[in-house]
Amino acid sequence: MTQMRKIYADQIQNMAFFLCIVFLSGCGRSAGQAKPAVEHVVIVSVDGLRPDMMLRNNTPVMRSLMRGGCYTMWARTTEVSITLPSHVSMLTGVVPERHAIWWNIELDKEYIRYPAVPTIFELAKARGLTTALAVGKGKLEALGKKGSLDWAYWPDGYAQAWQVAEEARTIIQEHRPQLFFIHFPDVDAAGHGSGWGSRQQAMAVEKCDQALGIVVAALRQAGIWEKTVIIVTSDHGGAGYSHGAGDMRSRNIPWIISGPGIRRGVDLTTKDTLVVNTEDTFATACYLLKIPMDEDIDGKAVLQVLEEIKPDEEMLFESNSPATTQGYVPYKGE
Repeated sequence: MTQMRKIYADQIQNMAFFLCIVFLSGCGRSAGQAKPAVEHVVIVSVDGLRPDMMLRNNTPVMRSLMRGGCYTMWARTTEVSITLPSHVSMLTGVVPERHAIWWNIELDKEYIRYPAVPTIFELAKARGLTTALAVGKGKLEALGKKGSLDWAYWPDGYAQAWQVAEEARTIIQEHRPQLFFIHFPDVDAAGHGSGWGSRQQAMAVEKCDQALGIVVAALRQAGIWEKTVIIVTSDHGGAGYSHGAGDMRSRNIPWIISGPGIRRGVDLTTKDTLVVNTEDTFATACYLLKIPMDEDIDGKAVLQVLEEIKPDEEMLFESNSPATTQGYVPYKGE
């Protein structure tokens, strides 16, 4: 059985590499084409991905999304810089003090507690959108409040990136969800097992890029790639064999966005006053899908990525907390 799993995993990785080559040149949108409306948003979190590990390893899919969109290698996760609280902030738009998810373990189902504020899935469902989730760690079930997800996959414990990608591919092909969150755990697992920056972690980064290639291919095959904005990011980085508060090697994360209406090949650090935080993933996805959100959230929609915004147009608004609210314009519904 173990040998069969290995053979299957190798087949998946080989297929992912092939798909990366086939689809790599098409990850950007052709210039001059009419810009379709955003109908789908896919958020991909590569658990434990420190930006330098992405940049110094073989990650053709992530790099193609960078060329076809906007990016920063200086985004920030939560101050606690651990998996569950940071993912909840990513998908609620508020800091852990407000969503009240502080633990980082998988709880028995009878003890599961959900965030104290609505997740993006709940808000999307309220707007009539379809939602899905495919994750590699069982503890992320805390994101799946009953009734908020149309389709979901989470393992009892742990699933590798290729397994998650295959589940995601099936969901995309069969259902085409309008909002989809996908989580790959391999880089974090390799960091804890062999160290951040290790050869084993480098291999895990490349496997996650291949898994991302499977997702991109599925979106194309389902006929929704040209209507999809994809955000690739992480929950934390790390150093040594761990990660946590008080270490910028843990807090620093990548943030890449690509899709219809998104500017191409733009490094967001060219705007020196713009700081992208993990809570901004929530707000940006809500803005793109026209999901009403509370003005009091900690995240902001990163409007600087939009083609409709002139590069020299000032989009920063006065605020008492400029690091967390610059560029945020709430969508209040139609």
